Amino acid sequence: MTTWTAKLSSLAALLVFSGAVLPVSAQTAAGEDSLITIESDTQSADNITGVVTAVGNVRIVYPSRGMVATSRQAQYFSRESMLVLSGDVDVVQDDGNSIRAERVTYNLDDERALAKPIPGQQVQSTLLLKQSPDSQTPLTP
Repeated sequence: MTTWTAKLSSLAALLVFSGAVLPVSAQTAAGEDSLITIESDTQSADNITGVVTAVGNVRIVYPSRGMVATSRQAQYFSRESMLVLSGDVDVVQDDGNSIRAERVTYNLDDERALAKPIPGQQVQSTLLLKQSPDSQTPLTP
């Protein structure tokens, strides 16, 4: 079994490199462990640049965010705390929210996402909007 160790700035990962399972752990900014699982056909990591790349049938499970994402490729940029998914990206959250795009860039520190479509097409989002009973205003013509 090959041993590989890296410190990821804001998440913990279970990386699969050609069949070998290699645990990698880290602390979140709040000090709590956060686990992310990345499955793909191939994965590579560059300790010099701090970039982890997963290619082919990528599936990411991020339980603390209630999120499952699939794409053709995913890259984690540890120095920027950025996750970039590309190629038929589909992100689904436990609460029913989802997004489908060609490319999604997710900043883990700010918890912000930017979705881009294939040129000439659109990003598709499904959002579950919650209203408080006090804020409902009747529609009047």
